[in-house]
Amino acid sequence: MSTPDYPITPAIRVLREHKIAFTAHLYDYVEHGGTAHSAASLGVDEHIVVKTIVLEDEKKRPLICLQHGDRDVSTKNLARTINVKTISPCAPDVANRHTGYLVGGTSPFGTRKAIPIYVERSILSLPKIYINGGKRGFLVGIAPESLSRVLSAVAVDAATA
Repeated sequence: MSTPDYPITPAIRVLREHKIAFTAHLYDYVEHGGTAHSAASLGVDEHIVVKTIVLEDEKKRPLICLQHGDRDVSTKNLARTINVKTISPCAPDVANRHTGYLVGGTSPFGTRKAIPIYVERSILSLPKIYINGGKRGFLVGIAPESLSRVLSAVAVDAATA
């Protein structure tokens, strides 16, 4: 059996375990390049590249919000939706501890511990999305229904206009 030409991360192990079909896409990672860089590298619309944002509520409980690459999360709307007082981004070292991934390579699949996951509702209606595969410079293409099926992601309306 030949070895795949992509990294075998905890995210890939989860996708395989749940028999989720995926395509692997490696690209040259650029610090602070974000989804604009990864979308351009893959030749796809930034709207279908989904970013994994690690946040925390006022009690420092972690949560993840999956958002279109070309949108931001309204923390005020998200907090109101999930009935917490405030939500703010985690510091990179805190996000790394919660997920087990380096910021820039965070996948919602295979996190170190179970973290509630929220997904922008409109992502679920896309035919295909590209999301981090658990390493900087590595995205996987999947069907968005995998987010609900495998992650039990809760659909929300939290994008900024």
